[in-house]
Amino acid sequence: MRLWPMLWKEMVQLRRDRFTLAMMLGIPAIQLVLFGYAIQTEVRHLPTVVLDESRTPESRRLIEVLRNTGDFDVVEQVQSRGELANRIEDGQASAGLVIPPRFMRDIERGATGRAQIIVDAADPLASTAALSGAVQAGSARAAELAGGGVARPARLEVRVRPLYNPGLRSAVFIVPGIIGVLLSLTLVLITSMAIVRERERGTLEQLIVTPIDKTSLMLGKILPFLLIGYIQITVILLLGRLLFQVPMLGSLPLLYLLSFAFIVASLALGLLMSTLVRSQVQAMQLSFLFLLPNILLSGFMFPREAMPAPAQWIGAALPLTYFLKILRGVLLKDVGLEHLWREGLILVGFAVALVALSVARFQKTIE
Repeated sequence: MRLWPMLWKEMVQLRRDRFTLAMMLGIPAIQLVLFGYAIQTEVRHLPTVVLDESRTPESRRLIEVLRNTGDFDVVEQVQSRGELANRIEDGQASAGLVIPPRFMRDIERGATGRAQIIVDAADPLASTAALSGAVQAGSARAAELAGGGVARPARLEVRVRPLYNPGLRSAVFIVPGIIGVLLSLTLVLITSMAIVRERERGTLEQLIVTPIDKTSLMLGKILPFLLIGYIQITVILLLGRLLFQVPMLGSLPLLYLLSFAFIVASLALGLLMSTLVRSQVQAMQLSFLFLLPNILLSGFMFPREAMPAPAQWIGAALPLTYFLKILRGVLLKDVGLEHLWREGLILVGFAVALVALSVARFQKTIE
């Protein structure tokens, strides 16, 4: 057998292809960290706003007990139900606690003191956590009152009112997210091979000698795929509606308008990758390396509130994180541009920056 020469040749070839070697070693390590450290299905610390219309020692004690459950982080005290609804629609809060004016009076006269938690149930996991935390807080405070030597046993009830997805159907949460994930998956992959494909076919030199400037060349590579992106969105929306009865409560023209920046950002990101690699195989490997955190850390499958801070920071650097807010905001919450303009501006920033980086990285010279 002449195994050793063949083995030596493969080892030398592998050593020379450092990019593939780094991918082979890096991807398992990244997967381990993501799955083991960042992905947690137990939702804690839901950002919560409080509307305390009672303003009594008993209402403040209930807020404290609720905070101590660890399921809710009180981020703001609001003055009206309109403000509370706005915070949830903006995505600044996932839950809102409402304590009515008669809360303490009901407890003192032996009636049931009722409070309400309004929760964004577009994510069923967050809603389940809110339900658990509300029951826990109500029971804990009722037990404290019962042991406080009051004449009549106190009764206290914290009800949960789920918004946007009262049936807590997982399809309602997942299907809108699939639009963003599939767009990322296909558009980044397609354009990540755009430049290296030209190089491998030997047609890149023909493009380089033409008088076309770098910006026009790069834009010409991505703009035809805009139509593909819009066709994908339309097909998934139709299938989601027909097969899974996913609601479409908001403005579809607004959704299509805001999708433009995300599609351009995804295409430009793939094009930037294409300027960094030397072959289509490397382009596919780099795309896969990007898509893994893109799916796991953007909030597509797991609530970002449940992730540790470093994982949330990485997720904040992904365009898909903001597009998911737009998709779920328009389709499930029927919110308008006044609530989604921040996400839209961030996506525009991603698109401009990635196109500029792609143009800067591309060298219109023959190597």
